[in-house]
Amino acid sequence: MFYYVKGPVAHTAPFLAVIDCAGVGYACRTTHHTLAQLQKGKEAKLYTYLNVREDAMELYGFSTENELNCFRMLIGVSGVGPKAALSILSSTTPEGLAMSIITGDEKTLTVAQGIGKKIAQRIILELKDKLAKGQIPATGESYGGTGLTVIPENKASEAAAALAVLGYSQNEIAAALKGIDLDSLRLEEIVKQALKKMVKG
Repeated sequence: MFYYVKGPVAHTAPFLAVIDCAGVGYACRTTHHTLAQLQKGKEAKLYTYLNVREDAMELYGFSTENELNCFRMLIGVSGVGPKAALSILSSTTPEGLAMSIITGDEKTLTVAQGIGKKIAQRIILELKDKLAKGQIPATGESYGGTGLTVIPENKASEAAAALAVLGYSQNEIAAALKGIDLDSLRLEEIVKQALKKMVKG
């Protein structure tokens, strides 16, 4: 229903930002990371998700499409609701979340308030399963037909898997990884640079 809302920031509170759109204040539930980028009175653009329940309609807003994609992905996991998803995305970045999933890092997820070990394990298991069904090339294969091969420590394949978790296609990932120094950069930096290239594209 809403792709994004854009306008001056009218009010902020923990997990909440109100955006004034032509005189109507849209209350968007959001993360600490998005709130940190907002200033009262300054214009902001939040990518939104409308959650409809029998007893309520709630709008969620995020400063980047990557954060929105992660939110959608998390609430698709059984037992993970919007509140838990916001908690996770307040404690880690989209690229950090993606890497915790592909590396099986439960600790990154359990740092979030209200997220225990069982929920963290379920998130990793379900999202890894989706990844396995969909299309990340096996270790040692070239990526996306571009000749990109796995390098020591499998950083290229891990970066590709992390980007796939965020919802990007093989072709988009292959193009984004071209030209990045895969040998010397840390995995998180590879993912960050690839995301910047895709956002600009």
